[in-house]
Amino acid sequence: MSTAETTLKTYEYYRPRTLAILDKVLQEPDPVAVLGWRPGPGRAHIAWQLMHIGVTEEIFATERLAPEKAGAFQDLWPRFRGGSTPDDDVPSPELIRKVLEESRAHLAETLRAIPDSRLGEIPQALAQRKLTIGDVLHLIGWHEAHHQGQAHITFNLYKASQTQAPR
Repeated sequence: MSTAETTLKTYEYYRPRTLAILDKVLQEPDPVAVLGWRPGPGRAHIAWQLMHIGVTEEIFATERLAPEKAGAFQDLWPRFRGGSTPDDDVPSPELIRKVLEESRAHLAETLRAIPDSRLGEIPQALAQRKLTIGDVLHLIGWHEAHHQGQAHITFNLYKASQTQAPR
């Protein structure tokens, strides 16, 4: 089994946990309001965190690791890529799920095409950061867990904000 295949197996462990947050939000009376709730002014909402995971994977699947491929959801990239400022246009739960599912499929396809002999290679798009393909395999898993955790804590903060403090 290639390193990419082994790594993709670990990604399969993370994704259900990310989708579980979306599923829990969908159980709320007004899921779109919950997806757009912010823990403070200018902070990212749950929808941004989840979309950022998907958009980042799409960017790695194309622009960063396989620039010859056309990326999907390019209209969403400026809003959800690293360094973007979360806006108040909350994407639908259906779009969030679609981006997470399709970008993961695109990423898996790209990674499966990379042999272990290239793990030490630094793609042109990552030269400034000096990240090898092997580094990227680690980074992508950490990235999802990081933003899944942020979405999780934001959801918990939302729920806490909805309960009245005892008097």
